[in-house]
Amino acid sequence: MPGNAPVIELYDTTLRDGTQAEGFVLTPEDKLKVARQLDRLGVDYIEGGWPGSNPRDQEFFERAGELQLENAVLVAFGSTHHAKRTPDNDPNLAALLAAPAPVCALVGKSWSKHVTAQLGIELERNLEIIAASVAYMKEAGRRVFFDAEHFFDGLARDEDYALAVLKAAAEAGAEALVLCDTNGGSLPSWISQGVGKVAAALPGITLGIHCHNDGDLATANTLAAVEAGARQVQGTTGGMGERCGNADLCAIAPTLQLKMGYTCLSEDQLRRLTDTARFIREQANQPPTSFSPYVGTSAFSHKGGLHISAVEKDPALYEHVSPELVGNNRRYLLSDLAGRAALLKKLADWGFDMAPDDHRIKQMLDELKERENEGYAYEAAEASLELLVNRRLGGRPSHFFDLMGFRVADYKESEAKPPSSEATVRVKVEGVEEHTAAMGDGPVNALDRAIRKALSRFYPALSAMTLVDYKVRVLAGSAGTEARVRVLVESSDGESRWGTVGVSFDVLEASWQALGDSIRYKLFKTLQGG
Repeated sequence: MPGNAPVIELYDTTLRDGTQAEGFVLTPEDKLKVARQLDRLGVDYIEGGWPGSNPRDQEFFERAGELQLENAVLVAFGSTHHAKRTPDNDPNLAALLAAPAPVCALVGKSWSKHVTAQLGIELERNLEIIAASVAYMKEAGRRVFFDAEHFFDGLARDEDYALAVLKAAAEAGAEALVLCDTNGGSLPSWISQGVGKVAAALPGITLGIHCHNDGDLATANTLAAVEAGARQVQGTTGGMGERCGNADLCAIAPTLQLKMGYTCLSEDQLRRLTDTARFIREQANQPPTSFSPYVGTSAFSHKGGLHISAVEKDPALYEHVSPELVGNNRRYLLSDLAGRAALLKKLADWGFDMAPDDHRIKQMLDELKERENEGYAYEAAEASLELLVNRRLGGRPSHFFDLMGFRVADYKESEAKPPSSEATVRVKVEGVEEHTAAMGDGPVNALDRAIRKALSRFYPALSAMTLVDYKVRVLAGSAGTEARVRVLVESSDGESRWGTVGVSFDVLEASWQALGDSIRYKLFKTLQGG
């Protein structure tokens, strides 16, 4: 661990490089919200996008004055000027100057093969373009970071030219040289050696690192670069990005700070890391991360009985850092692998203070294992489990209504029109029966709408509840259409999310079980003040 280690600058490119990930889309309004969240987290630089390249980024920069950033500096990204233009008549550079960003990141080719094969120009012309672009932006009052695209590939194949590119940018006034592993195929030792060569050739200038994850080494490569002298770390929150993604700042920042002795966030800021990661995925309408280091919902989850028993004695026995340091929390998963310690901990969390030798503990464990043998899975459906435990141990009322019956019909009018679904349900609340129907996009959506429509007369709180995820899995053990199915439902009321489960030979029956539990859990928490 280095002594008196310097501060590492965090450069977040979620709003540009992150949005190049498949399925990761942010509207201009989303991007403004994410930028504010990143600013609260405490990153040093927020790359907002490429001005003029698309309407979304254009609108974001037009509205950037709404941000009022307190910690971060906004960066506009663009390329060096076109080979057939000069800096003063290049539309890309003009768009950068029009953007209200004090820093611009200019990307240029540093691999000779890209210069000749992709750009189709002479190597010397590329050096002229880089120097002229950097100098022009500097003279216009912008701070300039130069992104050396494909640097490590270029360094391995034409070292002299790759270094010449960096020298051209540095002599023209770039204040940081960002070394990019654009193809994401480098190894940590290559990165370390490459950064070392640049540090020796160009002493005194800030070096940055920008790694992609095509070899699943973006985090390791970034950390190796820091150890070799890089002082600006570029990445995305959650690792989103083109192809296999970018370096994940949610893994890099806590590792640098908690394990390597560097400083990049305050302790309070680091505790916002998990909330920030989940907020950004929510803005992109993606489910929360599960297995991501530090910030994933499973990052500090324990399932095995022996593990749970050990963690109860000393969390360090099975946790590399304390979850509270990064704003996460410890979870004990109840399953057929879980033991008495896990169940006791869950019961305490749910308000049941029970002795370890209480006979009901063994009864609950036996029932839990039997239900999982039938196909139920509670790791992602803790709301169903809490309701089950509450019923078995005589806790607070949690039934609220009875299902009297349901019917679902699908309609397909023609090849050109999508099918529609209608669900009819009958429910009873305290002796009063309600019979209603609803249309939906598919049978499960129709069933969900009909159930909540029938119950909203009795429980107005259900109006805030929505179904956000639905999964069906055919369970092994039975062949073909005779197989059981497990349905997992995730619901939200805008403030929290909860998961429920249902199992049946009939997918609609399994869906009803999961939906019924989901609604009951919302009522259980709302009406009981929990």
